[in-house]
Amino acid sequence: MKDFLKILSLFVFSIGTIHVSAQTSVLESTPKTTHLFIDVHQLKPGKIDYKAVAEAHAKDLAVQRKYNVDIQQYWIDKKEGLIFCLALAPDSLSIRKTHMEAHGLLPERIFPVTGGMEAASKGNRNLFMDIHYLGAGHVTAKDVAGAHQKDLAVQSKYGVNLINYWVNERDGIVMCLAEAKDSTALINTHKEAHGLLPAKVFKVKQGQY
Repeated sequence: MKDFLKILSLFVFSIGTIHVSAQTSVLESTPKTTHLFIDVHQLKPGKIDYKAVAEAHAKDLAVQRKYNVDIQQYWIDKKEGLIFCLALAPDSLSIRKTHMEAHGLLPERIFPVTGGMEAASKGNRNLFMDIHYLGAGHVTAKDVAGAHQKDLAVQSKYGVNLINYWVNERDGIVMCLAEAKDSTALINTHKEAHGLLPAKVFKVKQGQY
């Protein structure tokens, strides 16, 4: 009888272990909800090496799945020493962990954002990233979508091609990516369309994959 109880106990323990293992496996395989983020790295102005950034990005791609991160694009402003990265991730910590493990270059800021509808790049003009600081609580994604439509209505007048925009409602920040002859053309587009002028306009180069 004792032997039977011992065997039964071992059997129940084994079944329980299998059940827990199966549950763990299911939980690990369940995809986490991801959100869109733009992170900003501040390096030394004028000292960025495009090849070195591409190599660092390749290291990001090699480890990003470990943290359920998907780095989609990045842009470099060599003059100002800035790198902007667009990524899908469960949270900002996952992005930091990815960069830390990949190369140790952590971003200064990580902004949760809502993206617009991306337009095709024409590829024959300068690329700019502009930043509007509208104040915390003073902007919504819906408001920006309306302003963006006004931009699109007048952009051809100034030879501008607005590719996309991203909104951080929490901090009241809007970032626009556009092709234009120069920053003045982009500013004039915003000025005529809705009067919301950017605080900063950065000339950027899109990273290569």
